[in-house]
Amino acid sequence: MTKTITGATFRKMIISGGTFLEENKEYVDSLNVYPVPDGDTGTNMTLTMKSAIKELNMCSNNNIDELAEAVSKGALRGARGNSGVILSQILKGFCTSIASEKNITSKAFARALKDGSDMAYKAVTVPKEGTILTVIRVMSEDSVVIAKNTSDLEEFLKQTLDKGEEILKQTPEMLPVLKKAGVVDAGGRGLLVILNGFLKVLMGDETSIKVEFENDKVGEGTFDFAPANLEYTDIADIEFAYCTEFFVVNMNKKTTEADIDRLREKLMSIGNSVICIGDLKCVKVHVHTNDPGMALSAALKLGELDNLKIENMLEQFRARKLKSAPEELKPMGMVSVCAGAGLADIFKDLMVDYVIEGGQTMNPSAEDIANACDKVKAETVFVFPNNKNIILAAELAKDLSKRKIIVIPTISVPQGISAALAMNFEDTVENNETSMNNALSNVITGSVTYAVRSTVIDGLKLKEGDIIGLDAKNIITKGSNIADVTASLIEKLKNDQTMNVTLFYGSDVSPEDAEALKNTLANKYPDIDVDVHSGGQPLYYYLLSLE
Repeated sequence: MTKTITGATFRKMIISGGTFLEENKEYVDSLNVYPVPDGDTGTNMTLTMKSAIKELNMCSNNNIDELAEAVSKGALRGARGNSGVILSQILKGFCTSIASEKNITSKAFARALKDGSDMAYKAVTVPKEGTILTVIRVMSEDSVVIAKNTSDLEEFLKQTLDKGEEILKQTPEMLPVLKKAGVVDAGGRGLLVILNGFLKVLMGDETSIKVEFENDKVGEGTFDFAPANLEYTDIADIEFAYCTEFFVVNMNKKTTEADIDRLREKLMSIGNSVICIGDLKCVKVHVHTNDPGMALSAALKLGELDNLKIENMLEQFRARKLKSAPEELKPMGMVSVCAGAGLADIFKDLMVDYVIEGGQTMNPSAEDIANACDKVKAETVFVFPNNKNIILAAELAKDLSKRKIIVIPTISVPQGISAALAMNFEDTVENNETSMNNALSNVITGSVTYAVRSTVIDGLKLKEGDIIGLDAKNIITKGSNIADVTASLIEKLKNDQTMNVTLFYGSDVSPEDAEALKNTLANKYPDIDVDVHSGGQPLYYYLLSLE
């Protein structure tokens, strides 16, 4: 028999509740019925609990007052969506109530549940019955009676949870949208999952397992727990377009609790789904409105804004509609691998659909390449690995992707650029593959980097830090000056047919140095067009293309 909860046990209960919810968050998400949600209920509640646990873990002792303050603060900071915010207020009311207790009894636990319920109801401007609010209210009221009849906390919590299950089963009769979907309230289920995590600690079982709650019924029937498929029939059904969330922190010295109330009233006048909770240390705001700027301006009168998030629910609606529509594919697309913002921009300018960040020390996996190809709305996707160490992974991606993948075996970024330039969207797949492979033979590539260790290789004695120039296979020149080694490399790579030299300079080369080298080379080779572009690539000072 457990008659009191110590600080150490309370810590375990919060962690167990959060862990148990995370194990079952997909199940709770499946009960979410709203077509344009702020986020899935189970996920939002889980993130709220994670934030509370993160703050809890920073508490260096097991004093209940300090643990309670940490949980309350962390839950408010991490609250996401309506369900997360309401959960944060339940936790805040609960923790405020127990903060003065040295050890928590069943009667103290019941009072804390009641205070959590009261705090949650105050947080929501227009409370709806049939939601998590109903579950916590009824359960907390019953818990006060239960606590009078038993001091055994394990038995107390079991009976309280039974009452919670009873009221949860009634939520579809209170909220028509739940009855239509054939589900109980997701937030209410999430709350009971957390409290089941509490109970597991009192029972001496701190393991977390995934549980299916199979006994919920509507009337005489059994729930179908498949995700609900409710949709707005028209975008005009969305009255307020922007879901706006933020914190107000570092309050002005003259800000009062009354100012928080006035902010809440202002938000209610410009939108719905209003939540404005907190105190003079921190206020959490959530509102659906057509004028986010007005909400922000009103809040700025109280203090500073933090963690601002504005989401366009009209766009979410459109995206949902597009996702459900049949996939329309163009005949051909392109995916390229490279490192460096400048190089990525060049590929995008050449109509490459998706650029995978990688190359050299960041080789993407076959799965990374397959996932990138799947994102391209094309029947056939040409892939440019641009590195000999990525070609094999690109070939393996063929078995992982839902697209037809053709790998063009480019071993350098300049080759990839030439291949992309050869794309003719009006031609056939077969002809484009031939043109791209032919384009590779017209490009001579080189690169300039540095030696990472002292060694003897390719007939050159190198010491760590030497600047080195490479062709497609070997190190062919070295020195101590980047510009000199680059010029030497070009001299060795060019031939009588060379008409163009392009240099892509890396993140460690300034635009001024690159331009100076261009002028030097232009003066040295007046019959060759020399051009430079910012590649932004790491490790390599220059990548060269000679055509």
